[in-house]
Formats: sequence, structure tokens, C-alpha cells
Amino acid sequence: MRDNPLRGWQVDRDAIRFVGNDLQRPECIVAQRDGTLWTADARGGVIRIDPDGGQQLLAPAEASVGEADFEQRFVQSQNASLPNGLALTPEGDFIICNWGLDRIERLSRAGELTVLFADLHGKPFGKTNFPLLDSKGRIWFTVTTQMQPWTDSINADVADGYIGVIDEKGIRVVAEGFRGTNEIRFDEREQWLYVVESNARCISRLRVGPDATLSDREIYGPDKLEGFPDGFAFDSHGNLWVTLIMTDKLIAITPEGEVLTLLDDSNPEATAELYRQRDAGTLTPATMQAARGPLAPWMASITFGGPDLKTVYLGSLLGNRIPSFRSPVAGQPLIHW
Repeated sequence: MRDNPLRGWQVDRDAIRFVGNDLQRPECIVAQRDGTLWTADARGGVIRIDPDGGQQLLAPAEASVGEADFEQRFVQSQNASLPNGLALTPEGDFIICNWGLDRIERLSRAGELTVLFADLHGKPFGKTNFPLLDSKGRIWFTVTTQMQPWTDSINADVADGYIGVIDEKGIRVVAEGFRGTNEIRFDEREQWLYVVESNARCISRLRVGPDATLSDREIYGPDKLEGFPDGFAFDSHGNLWVTLIMTDKLIAITPEGEVLTLLDDSNPEATAELYRQRDAGTLTPATMQAARGPLAPWMASITFGGPDLKTVYLGSLLGNRIPSFRSPVAGQPLIHW
């Protein structure tokens, strides 16, 4: 077993700093080397956060954002803009999976919104979750479920999530049968595509073949994680950092398959009830809402940033600021372009 900088290390809670203020659902975060952050925002676009703390909302003026209450915005999530996953293009625009409108968009730096696809060959997408660009310029994306509300998919334990790709040939599904498809990431050589299956509580991976084909699906790491995984990112030592939403824990899966707990921000009583209902198939939105920690409530994504890629940022669905801390190891550079 090779030496691993994360073994025995945990996040120092006293060293955590916060970035941003009055954010709305900062689920996904894009970090640039100069310290600039971009995060999804429930007001229908993205927020730019400058290194000096200045903030600017980039969103189309006509964005329909609806009511801000938990049930309508976060459970029903219909007919109102709710940006979820983000990807930065070479031109500096953003590819957005809009969870509330069930579509894939492109937002320019001028705030101009273009709907790339509102359906899949005439059929509704389902809950579009996360986009990812590869080195060939293709857009990969995930759909978590086709059930409405999406929370029903947890108790139903359905495998109706899928992965699609957009390239010069158009849009198509390349893999399906996932339970709660969430974030996706490539390895450094783009040979494997890693997939968060939130409802299955595991990480899968598939071999990437010619013409954006996927094959040889297998589980990476434990068959079952303690909680529901949401976001993830590799570091330069091959550790896969994973957030557990609602449980609000940050873990790492080592190359050997060992699970390390790096940060535990859970509410023990609320988490115990969450697990009880999850195992019984009776999980309710109210129980889900209660199960959250104070730092990044409903901890969702993880992003490495800064000039040395050792600054970690945690996204969340119910937070209004971004926790940040220093890591003993750098994150893996993202291969976008």
C-alpha cells in the first residue's frame, strides 16, 4: 500500500473559510486558477465571485425563477429555472443542466441564454443534472431520473437515469439503467468515465470507446457507500473525493478501495432517521430537508482551485455561501480543452 497523504488527515474545522454571501443554491462550482469562482445560482444563472470578494449575477433578465420555498423549488422543481451542473467552454461560456426546466442551455458572458436542447428527439429529458466537456469538444450530460417529483425515485429505487452526449452528430443516449445519475468525471487520459449513482449509493465507471461509446460498466470502490453520493473529484494521488448529500460528509475512496472520512458535518439524529426511512423505502422530503449540517447544508459538489489546485470548495443545495479549506494534496487538473 503506497503512502497516501490523506490517510490520517482530516479537515481542520477551525481553518475553514467561507466565500460568497447571499448565494442561492450554489450546487456546482467552477474554479479558475486566478481565484475567480463561478457557481450555479437559483436566480436563473451563475454568480461570479472575484478573488477580492466582489460578486456579480450573470443571468438572463427574463429568467423565470418561481417561488423560493423548499417544496416548490427543490422538490417539485418544475417550470422555473434552476441551474444545477455547470461546465466552462473554451470561449468562456457556460453549459448548464437546468434541473427546474429539464433542459440543456448555454449562457454567454453577456448573459445571453441559448437553449441547446429542450427534449431528447421529442421526448422529455427528465431531470438534467450535470454537463461535462471532454478534450474533443463533446458535451456529456446526465439525467438523474424521469420521475416527478424526483424524490420519488429514491423510494422507488428505479434505474431510469442515463448518460448522453452531444457532438457533431447531434444528441444521443450512450448509457442507461442508472439509479440516480449525478456527476460524471473522466480519468486523466479519458479512458474511463466515472459516474455517481446517488440512489444506488455507489460510484460506477465505464470504459470510453471510439465515437463516444461506453462499455465494461463496473462499480468503483465499495458496493454501498454510507450515504447518498452527489459530487466527486480526483486528486493527484488518485484518491476520489466524494460528498455525501444530506449526510453531509466528505469522504475519499483511495486507489485501493479504502474509504476515508475527511469531514463529518452530519446531524446524527436527523441522519439516523434519514437512514431508517431510506432502508424502509419511506423517505419523505421533510426528513431529507432536516438531515443537513451547518457548514454546507446538503453538501453537493467538490471543486479543487487556486494556482496550486490545493484549495477545496464545497457546493451545497441549501447553503448561501461556500466553505473553503486547504488540502494536503492537489486536485487532478480537469481536461476540458
